Amino acid sequence: MIMLPVLAFTQTNGEVNVYSEPGIDSLVQLHIAYNQAFPIIPGYRIQIFMESGNQALSDCENVEQKFLEKYENMPVYITFSAPYYRVRVGDFRTRLEAEKFLRRINRKYPSAWVIKDEINLPELSTTKNQ
Repeated sequence: MIMLPVLAFTQTNGEVNVYSEPGIDSLVQLHIAYNQAFPIIPGYRIQIFMESGNQALSDCENVEQKFLEKYENMPVYITFSAPYYRVRVGDFRTRLEAEKFLRRINRKYPSAWVIKDEINLPELSTTKNQ
């Protein structure tokens, strides 16, 4: 016999109330704690620059600064994996989202490409709709 947790929903005056078994709340809290400890998920970024050598880090920082001047709300990451420094941008959950942004920047960064990467969890809005 398989026991499944039971959820019940009621709606009154535009408010939704959720009733669940006590174990559900502890699972949700465990999931929240895990996401806070490991705030990354599989996703995509766009690599706009890669360089090795003595000036590589400085070159990456210049690329980062110029990129942020035009796209100030887009996250930029400089990483190192011997012997290359890389500049990657964005936290895209799907390849389609990344490809769409790549089309926007393709003229300025013609050698850029979409790459699978670990991305940061998107921030969720906690405001209540009224």
